[in-house]
Amino acid sequence: MNTLHAFTLAGLLMTAPLSATWAAGPNAAPARASSVLSGEVLEVQDVDAYTYLRLKTKDGETWAAVSKVALKKGAKVSLEDTMVMDNFESKSLKKTFKTIVFGTLVGGPNMMTGAQAKAVDLGPIQVAKASGANARTVAEVVTQAAALKDKPVKVSGKVVKFNGDIMGKNWLHLQDGSGSVAAKTNDILVTSAAQAKVGDVVTVTGVVRKDKDFGAGYSYQVLIEDATLTRP
Repeated sequence: MNTLHAFTLAGLLMTAPLSATWAAGPNAAPARASSVLSGEVLEVQDVDAYTYLRLKTKDGETWAAVSKVALKKGAKVSLEDTMVMDNFESKSLKKTFKTIVFGTLVGGPNMMTGAQAKAVDLGPIQVAKASGANARTVAEVVTQAAALKDKPVKVSGKVVKFNGDIMGKNWLHLQDGSGSVAAKTNDILVTSAAQAKVGDVVTVTGVVRKDKDFGAGYSYQVLIEDATLTRP
């Protein structure tokens, strides 16, 4: 497999942009389809945008790789949409894995990354600030998270990402045109029982949580939790 083929394959498997941290070695074997992989995290090694995991599974130990996410030793995880590659070389770790599983972490990480999540490109976004008590912009919630911790807020924005029914909640990312991509203040994660779809303009009313830890290694610097949704 040549390097270009390896980058293309890994990009399809990880559903995230690749960087030069990934490359298949010259002796890498073609990827093989696998099933859902579950196990306990024995070791975590992070690189630029990805996380390598050494897992203890029912069939023994194996290495896996997912988009970067905060995980701790001892966490129980499951990977879906998995593919197996042999003799895979990580340039950043300077290590060749005899066998490694690529996959998407169930419940993350494409969703479980708070304000750092890469949202769908919907073009320029400009949504007017919500009115009434506790109204805030997305950037205000992110930058004032310490002061707003455990307080109600009302935020209007466009849904740029939606993942439904994970850990009993729906997870969406809102942007309103405020904040900065570089400073990671332009996007806020919201949990809700309500449904939405990418492109919807909604107003959410919920409680700001800071340094929220849902367990199993899933923790976020700021989010709006258990929000209600209304539409104009």
